[in-house]
Amino acid sequence: MADLLKGKRGLVMGVANERSIAWGIARAMAAEGAELAFSYQGEAFGKRVEPLAASVGSSLLVDVDVTNDASLDACFGKLKETWGTMDFLVHAIAYSDKNELTGRFINTTRANFQNSLTISCFSFIDVARRASEMMPDGGTLITLTYGGSNRVTPNYNVMGVAKAALESAVRYLANDLGPQKIRVNAISPGPMKTLAGAAIGGARATYRHTETNAPLRSNATLEAVGGTAVWLASDGGAFTTGEIVRVDGGFHVLGMPQGENL
Repeated sequence: MADLLKGKRGLVMGVANERSIAWGIARAMAAEGAELAFSYQGEAFGKRVEPLAASVGSSLLVDVDVTNDASLDACFGKLKETWGTMDFLVHAIAYSDKNELTGRFINTTRANFQNSLTISCFSFIDVARRASEMMPDGGTLITLTYGGSNRVTPNYNVMGVAKAALESAVRYLANDLGPQKIRVNAISPGPMKTLAGAAIGGARATYRHTETNAPLRSNATLEAVGGTAVWLASDGGAFTTGEIVRVDGGFHVLGMPQGENL
C-alpha cells in the first residue's frame, strides 16, 4: 500500500459482484488508503455488495435508485451526516433492455432510449450535482464509458448513443466544476467479462477480437482500470479533467485488424 488516497473518502456506485469494474476500482482505492461507501439497488445486489464492502473495511452501504430524486437525496443526506464532506465519486451505472442490445440499432424503442439515457447518462449529472456540494476543497468525479460511443460496435446499439452523451457530459461538467477544483473524467476500458458486458449480443466474439488485435494483445484487467482510477483521484491527477482515459490495450488506435488476422 502506497497510501496515495490516504485520508480521502468516496462513494462507489455500481458494484454488482466481484467481477465488476466498479469493484476493481474500489479494491484498488481501498488498497491505497481510501475510505469507501457503496451504493447498490435492491436487496439482491445489497447481499452481493455487503461482503465485498466488508472486505475493504466499509460498512457504509446505501440502497439507491438513480431514477428517484428522493432516493438520491437520502443517499447523499446519509453521506453528509456520516462524513460531512467527500473527496471522490465513482459512477459505474448503466442500463439498457438486453433485448435491444442485439440486432439493429434502428429498432430501438422510444421507451428504452429514454430509460437508457436517463440511467446511463443523466444519473451521472444528477449525482455530480449532489456530490460537488460535498466537495468544498475540490475533488474527483469518475465515470465509465466504452469505445462504442464513437465507433460502431456490433449490438452495442443505444448504449453507444448513451455513452456518447455521457462523454459529452464529462466535458461540460469538467468546465462547470473546474472553478471549484473538482475534476471530472471518464475511464474507457475495452470489453471486459462483467455482468453488464454479458448482456450485449456477441460479447464473447467482441472480447476475443479486441484481445487478439489490440497492440498489447490483451484486454484490460480490473487491476489496470483500478490503477487508472487511483491515479485520477490522487494528487497525481490534479490537473487532468475533461478526459476520456482509454485503458483498452491500445485498441482505439487501430484502423484495421492486425495483419495476421486479416
